[in-house]
Amino acid sequence: MPQGHDLVVAITGASGAPYAIRLLDVLLAAGRTVHLTLSAAATEVMKYELGLQVSVTEFSPAQLFPKWDSLPEDGPYRRLCPPRLTEISAEGSSPTGGRLVYHPVRDYRAGIASGSFLTGGMVVCPCSMGTLAGIATGQSQNLIHRAADVHLKERRKLVLVPRETPLSSIALTNMARLSDLGVVILPAMPGFYHEPQSLHDLVDFVVARICDQLGVEHSLMKRWGDREV
Repeated sequence: MPQGHDLVVAITGASGAPYAIRLLDVLLAAGRTVHLTLSAAATEVMKYELGLQVSVTEFSPAQLFPKWDSLPEDGPYRRLCPPRLTEISAEGSSPTGGRLVYHPVRDYRAGIASGSFLTGGMVVCPCSMGTLAGIATGQSQNLIHRAADVHLKERRKLVLVPRETPLSSIALTNMARLSDLGVVILPAMPGFYHEPQSLHDLVDFVVARICDQLGVEHSLMKRWGDREV
């Protein structure tokens, strides 16, 4: 496991909130400590896509992980987010040993703003084109940019999950620039060879590929070669 056991997850304002929720669930179920930061735009998307009320200033894990039984079966959260692998307490801990640590997006005092804070990698999921541009140009205008810049300069794993279509030449140039620097560009593009039966399976496909890049074991999907094609 590279350098540190802790992982950094940033959520930004691109469409794809179910990917972020499921990724956090899987990482916590795997017993990992996750340092989370999210943009104000991310909270707007989560409200629109999943009906969540998330605050960047008064954050609580329950805002991302409401009690499953309290959610309407036909509501967007249960339709789009796969059933949880673990329970997350009000303090952000899991019975598996996972722990969710929140950092406000303007808090440069957070450990993840420094290269001296060891981590096993960072993922921005989903990654907006504005965040992509900020990382590509080294702007460090918020904690998401700064943490990504730290992972670049320390040569640690950095995974960006853009969810945008079509892509402009500006976005493609930024992706190519970051890829040349060793960043993993992992678009939220579900496959179909694993025989998906639901929207949950499509979400899990993308999250599975992210976990592969972070070195986190999982059994979210049927891999190519697991069946005759």
